[in-house]
Amino acid sequence: MSNYVFLIDQNNTPLNPVHPSHARKLLDSGKAAVFRRYPFTLILKRVIENPNVYPLTLKIDPGSKFTGIALVTNQGNVIWAMELQHRGQMIKDALEHRLAVRRGRRNRNTRYRQARFVNRKRPDGWLAPSLRHRVLTTETWVKRLQKFAPIGSIAQELVKFDTQAIQNPEITGTEYQRGTLHGYECREYLLEKWNRQCAYCGVKHVPLEIEHIQPKSKGGSDRISNLCLACHKCNQKKGNNAVKEFLKGKPDVLNRVLRQAKALLKDAASVNSTRWALFNILKSFGLPVSTGTGGQTKFNRIRFELPKAHWIDAACVGVVETIKLVATKIFKVKATGFGGRQRCQTDKFGYPQKHRPLRPIHGFCTGDIVRADVPKGKYAGTFTARVCPMSHGYGEFVIDKKRRSIKLEYLTPVHRKDGYDYA
Repeated sequence: MSNYVFLIDQNNTPLNPVHPSHARKLLDSGKAAVFRRYPFTLILKRVIENPNVYPLTLKIDPGSKFTGIALVTNQGNVIWAMELQHRGQMIKDALEHRLAVRRGRRNRNTRYRQARFVNRKRPDGWLAPSLRHRVLTTETWVKRLQKFAPIGSIAQELVKFDTQAIQNPEITGTEYQRGTLHGYECREYLLEKWNRQCAYCGVKHVPLEIEHIQPKSKGGSDRISNLCLACHKCNQKKGNNAVKEFLKGKPDVLNRVLRQAKALLKDAASVNSTRWALFNILKSFGLPVSTGTGGQTKFNRIRFELPKAHWIDAACVGVVETIKLVATKIFKVKATGFGGRQRCQTDKFGYPQKHRPLRPIHGFCTGDIVRADVPKGKYAGTFTARVCPMSHGYGEFVIDKKRRSIKLEYLTPVHRKDGYDYA
């Protein structure tokens, strides 16, 4: 079943989300109209005095590439969920491209200026634009959901768990290092780093063993950069041979193993950098904010035998007594941004390629979702798509991987461009 439908009254007061069948009845009877397409929201044509609403818990599982969001009732019913795809890497690539263009222009057109570094200081709490984007995008959607749903509390996955510190807060030193979690963090780290597959043959879904890339008998250490995962067959075959000797006939595999051994967990680092900034922003909404751990989330998901998904992880955040996935077809959102403000578009070498006109054009901007009612001609019919308006009065669409050109006078706006792509 799809997500429940958001419902507000004529004063924009959020009411209880309704079942999709109930939403269709309200539309068919004329008691409600479509207020917003994404997320789908209805508005009643009257005011509800003293509405009887039940508070929902907004649960968030922040991630580097995807963030899961779920609305859960007090009975544990997941009635609405979404997956938000971030564009952190796109921001990083765009900044690097702009840096290269500006550097080339300065080298060509300006005098030499000595570099200055001593007078530049970043403020406390500064985050890189690609990381700040993850926090601000999540904040945007929390604000939107607050307008359309009666949210009473927020839960966020914040940190990993440590059972030793929970059981005995005074534990330190060797007792802590050799306790019940000895080797657990290392194994989990390696599973993430090597994509849960053998480093040498790439086999998956088999028991994996911790393997020293450079054997200890030949000077290797127990550092995490010298460890990988191998299946039992590859581990026995390699023995105490050096990795260069073991893979001397496979140079591509050797280069990949050596390169990946030095790589860090980039996604984990980005989440750790932004989690507290997101937590502080959530507290500013004035709602009770609780935190959960990654261990709790995984424990709840396994306990209720649920599949792995970002929105399901969000529903399992914190203390969960019972859970029921009422909504199974979720809302998928991809952050795309509003595009650049650069009027003169350049090629990869920095030379002018084309000039963009001022927006909007005849009331439409590139990326607006519109409905086209074409009365005649080759493309006669009705369809909904994103438009790229042109100054000569036509708009381009991409439908079935084919470009279509239609008059702008046939278009009706459905959802204005807001920096997101919806599925």
